[in-house]
Amino acid sequence: MRIAVIGQSLFGQEVYKELKKEGHIIVGVFTIPDKDGKADPLGAEAEKDGVPVFKFPRWRLKGKAIDEVVDKYKAVGAELNVLPFCSQFIPMEVIDHPKHGSIIYHPSLLPRHRGASAINWTLIHGDKKGGFTVFWADDGLDTGPILLQKECVVEPDDTVNTIYKRFLFPEGVKGMVEAVKLIAEGKAPKIKQPEEGATYECIQKKDNSKIDWNQPAEAIHNWIRGNDKVPGAWAEVDGKNVTFYGSTLVDNGSTANGQPLEIPGASRPGLVTKNGLVLFGNDGKTLLVKNLQFEDGKMIAAAQYFKAGSSSAVELTEEEKSFAEQMRAVWTSILTNVEKIDDSTDFFKSGAASMDVVRLVEEVKLRASQLQLQNEDVYMATTFQEFIQMCVRKLRGEDAEEELVVDYVEMNVNNMTIRMPHQLFINGEFVDAEGGKNYKTINPTTGQAICEVSLAQISDVEKAVAAAKEAFEEGEWGKMNHRDRGRLIYKLADLMEQHQEELATIESIDSGAVYTLALKTHVGMSIQTFRYFAGWCDKIQGCTIPINQARPNRNLTFTKKEPIGVCAIVIPWNYPLMMLAWKTAACLAAGNTVVLKPAQVTPLTAVKFAELAARAGFPKGVINILPGSGSLVGQRLSDHPDVRKLGFTGSTEIGKQIMKSCAVSNVKKVSLELGGKSPLIIFSDCDLDKAVRMGMSSVFFNKGENCIAAGRLFVEESLHDTFVQRVIEEVKKMKIGDPLDRSTDHGPQNHKAHLDKLVEYCERGVKEGATLICGGKQVNRPGFFFEPTVFTDVQDHMYIAIEESFGPVMIISKFKNGDVDGVLQRANATEYGLASGVFTRDISKALYVSERLQAGTVFVNTYNKTDVAAPFGGFKQSGFGKDLGQEALNEYLKTKTVTVEY
Repeated sequence: MRIAVIGQSLFGQEVYKELKKEGHIIVGVFTIPDKDGKADPLGAEAEKDGVPVFKFPRWRLKGKAIDEVVDKYKAVGAELNVLPFCSQFIPMEVIDHPKHGSIIYHPSLLPRHRGASAINWTLIHGDKKGGFTVFWADDGLDTGPILLQKECVVEPDDTVNTIYKRFLFPEGVKGMVEAVKLIAEGKAPKIKQPEEGATYECIQKKDNSKIDWNQPAEAIHNWIRGNDKVPGAWAEVDGKNVTFYGSTLVDNGSTANGQPLEIPGASRPGLVTKNGLVLFGNDGKTLLVKNLQFEDGKMIAAAQYFKAGSSSAVELTEEEKSFAEQMRAVWTSILTNVEKIDDSTDFFKSGAASMDVVRLVEEVKLRASQLQLQNEDVYMATTFQEFIQMCVRKLRGEDAEEELVVDYVEMNVNNMTIRMPHQLFINGEFVDAEGGKNYKTINPTTGQAICEVSLAQISDVEKAVAAAKEAFEEGEWGKMNHRDRGRLIYKLADLMEQHQEELATIESIDSGAVYTLALKTHVGMSIQTFRYFAGWCDKIQGCTIPINQARPNRNLTFTKKEPIGVCAIVIPWNYPLMMLAWKTAACLAAGNTVVLKPAQVTPLTAVKFAELAARAGFPKGVINILPGSGSLVGQRLSDHPDVRKLGFTGSTEIGKQIMKSCAVSNVKKVSLELGGKSPLIIFSDCDLDKAVRMGMSSVFFNKGENCIAAGRLFVEESLHDTFVQRVIEEVKKMKIGDPLDRSTDHGPQNHKAHLDKLVEYCERGVKEGATLICGGKQVNRPGFFFEPTVFTDVQDHMYIAIEESFGPVMIISKFKNGDVDGVLQRANATEYGLASGVFTRDISKALYVSERLQAGTVFVNTYNKTDVAAPFGGFKQSGFGKDLGQEALNEYLKTKTVTVEY
């Protein structure tokens, strides 16, 4: 179809591009004149393609169409006019001229909210449902017949910006293209608009967006968000007009502490709190505002209202002084009417406009790519001195600590004071769960609560995924230089190292891990993992591929490795921080954003990690942490259409459900590390001392709560009795007790339900006829302590020979002397295949056995020896995909093939 596109903006540009992809002929683009020498995106795109572009300042004069303009339009010979976003009045001589008439995009579900401020009024009225309409143009105000409509849910804290980005823009582009397709196929309806339910609100302008305080809190909130960012809802404060941005409804409990701020007309004074400005409706309910802007254009965080301008200046280093002079030159090039830029020069009072803000931010990126500057930062630091000080603080990483608001739970434990966040972490902020829902996380050493933690709900998942998606698609993370991304991850690892004793202590009280092991492995290997993958950030490469050349043309074919997008990660409770690191480090190094659900029983190191990531300078939305239940949060992440990859470590049963949900939802990529029943084969020609020592470690390491724990030991008959005797001697030496005691070998099991499962597991083993040599019951003391346990005479059909205990239970079976193939057959007779091991001095035997063991990892004369550079993952029902090593990156990358003919 021959189409004329009439409109402007990025939206118009995207509609134009999609129509061309569909094979339509764009005969002309009609857009607005250049502004400050810069073409509108729609016009610029068409000019690149050689499509005729017309930039009429107006189409009519004194109510009559301009003949010359109309004639130029008619000359292009359009069969349909498409108006994706049009701010000009188009006369009916143009609207009615094409064979198929004209269609227009409108950001509301007509007939509700007619007019140019339809999105604003959708929010101002508190509509629960929004959307857009493609309608046939007529001579009325948005009154033509409806062709197509799409609707969406309006979230309670949506702004014009969020609903536009989330739905109205992307789905609107698709809707316009779909409407054109219906017209081309002769299937486009013309549904007359009813008058019932139609509204005719005014265009929102600054002079009519003043806040009326004599309303309920929800109405005030809707007014502020409906005017955010343009034109901005304002009120008089301290004799000045102040504009309010970033409103959310909050519980009254959030208003406990704050400095009163008198606001004329309000039912009671506002409160300046650490979270922002709390405001009151006439119903006594509250809302929270994040940012305030003054008449001179300067914007501040509302929490800083009484502190604005009070921070002391930092002294600049020589390198920072050089950066300041570069910025002075940039300001000089933008503020051409200012003779000299000094410290007091105000960006906006000197004539800068919103486009100049964008330019300034982009100029900063060119000179300091690691500086994550947002447009709002410029509004908050309007003089040159304030701007340089703000930039320097960001470069030093000092701004994160000032801006990040953390409600800590503090404890004096392990000869130190630990400070633990306990809320969800979404879009760079610690927030309460929807409805203020909490739960208690339990110290397994005492059985008592450590603190209350926010319990994520479905709406919190939606917010976190939306934040991660925006950070990936629109934020700085997706545009960041790969090497700068690596620097951020290195910085995070450094912060983790600075806080390693605190992290290990939190891990110990929350999971029961022995402190020394937590320090070395849980935390130590986590730090190593982030450092390892930080080094991979700028080494992710594709390749060139020689393909058959189609003469006389030549071809260049190459592959690109690209990040997948929003990744969900669901981790278990046995190594809370290390499992987070194993998956998150590779995910971030590949350039993705992440929504992570820690195990509900061990959330504390994950939320502490979120704090450190924020202080390291990770952009908002890149990392989101949601403590909560697997059945609710984990399931929604599996089902979510905007999640493109899910990494899971846990049980095989849950892994199967996740895989099914991921397939049904959107065929998202999945990696699974699931259950195990890892066999360890000990031959009589082994180094006995080492076999006993490593055999103990293979079972009792981390209280047996170890995914690769040796689930069953096969000991050659001639060595069996001696091996068992030596093991019993070692078990008796193990000290069971407080994991914070440096002499403790064996701490409590992770949680009560798991302890009960271990008791039942051992009772079943005895019932089936296995010999219980020692252990098998709960320790008689507070907490969730379980005795290290040893079973012998275990036959292949027994439950304990088949099923994983995931606890400190050693299962020993004999095999006949010299029966290598027989023991291999028994070892492989399991649906699991995570890890395995063999002890023998015979290298030929060791290699023979290692080749035939059906497991993702085989340990020879050692056990539990994992390293950040070595891929880790299972076979069969132990899952697929790899953590660690270069292979782990491929789990979070997609390969694109590009072929160029020249």
